Amino acid sequence: MAEKNFKGTIRFQESLTGYLFITPAIFLISLFGIFPIGYAVYISLHRWRIRKGDFQGFENYFKIFGDWWGALAFLGGLSLLVFALWVIFTAVQGRENKAPFRLGGSLLAIASLVITNWGWRTIMAKGDDDFLGSLIITLYYSLGTVPTQIAVGLVIAYALFQNVRGQEFFRMLYFLPYVTPVVAAAVVFRVIFSEREAGFANQFFGMFGIDPQKWLAESKPLTELIFGLELNGIFAGPSLALIAIMIFGIWSYAGYNAVILLAGLSGIPKNLYEAADIDGATGWQAFTNITVPLLSPVIFFLAVTGFIGTFQAFNHIFVMRSTFSRGTVDVTSVEIFDTFYKLNKFGYAAAESIVLFAIILLLTIANFTVFNRRVFYG
Repeated sequence: MAEKNFKGTIRFQESLTGYLFITPAIFLISLFGIFPIGYAVYISLHRWRIRKGDFQGFENYFKIFGDWWGALAFLGGLSLLVFALWVIFTAVQGRENKAPFRLGGSLLAIASLVITNWGWRTIMAKGDDDFLGSLIITLYYSLGTVPTQIAVGLVIAYALFQNVRGQEFFRMLYFLPYVTPVVAAAVVFRVIFSEREAGFANQFFGMFGIDPQKWLAESKPLTELIFGLELNGIFAGPSLALIAIMIFGIWSYAGYNAVILLAGLSGIPKNLYEAADIDGATGWQAFTNITVPLLSPVIFFLAVTGFIGTFQAFNHIFVMRSTFSRGTVDVTSVEIFDTFYKLNKFGYAAAESIVLFAIILLLTIANFTVFNRRVFYG
């Protein structure tokens, strides 16, 4: 009995010591993380302009979506799509007969897309066009930058991983854009993508016979400029102004991704490449069957953090945007800032920020649910 009491005392002391160690971290996270989120939720439930107004419940959220059934259909359809992808990519593992699961997952995915499309059309017809449109622009920006950043970073990392003379210098050179002050770099890119014929971008593309473009002042979608297609909604694609801002994002983070991927490459055993070389594998086969699978945890990390970062992107977009772009570069974070700073609608801006927070959280959960089990950890 005495021995059990002694072991219980030791366990209590160890637990107490552990809690004491994490108390400062819990305090800081609560003060600068949980409390601001909770206070933002509190503000979003009020008519808050300069000073606190009347409590109005979920009225701000209703203004954003316009129709609760449409919002539920949209969010429910997205959740159903995530589940369908999980069935297709994850539930079939270890099963002999995979066809029924894949067929069921495919049908479920089609049904979820129909529901999501109906919900989106409903809220777009009745909700806040500016905020909902900014979500589409943010999606363009994310899908246009994150995969390209990782692909370019992987190429750079793989090139530097070879026995290149001055590897440390090139690593520092490619990392410089990431540590360069964002505002200063964005101002330089404004000059590069000037709409004047003497601008650097116009002169560069002029060498290939391309007419001068307005760049950051161009509001037309790229599909209309290249193919002459006048599409509306999500199928119209990003504007040329947003493409220019995407180039800045790729320039900023490709070097950072390269350094992280280069660290991952250094952890791959060289004897795997030697064995592949003995078996007669080509360089491309070694890259696709050894390098990419063993780098999948790093790629997965960069993809998740990259999508989170693009949904929060603000500084360089705010500096580079032009009034002539007619809001085609206003991502969600910029739209929330305009609602807060220009319109002084603090409660409504808080509601928009909570919606953005929920979307980022759902995307992160979806990434982990669908792709985490497909990552090879060795």
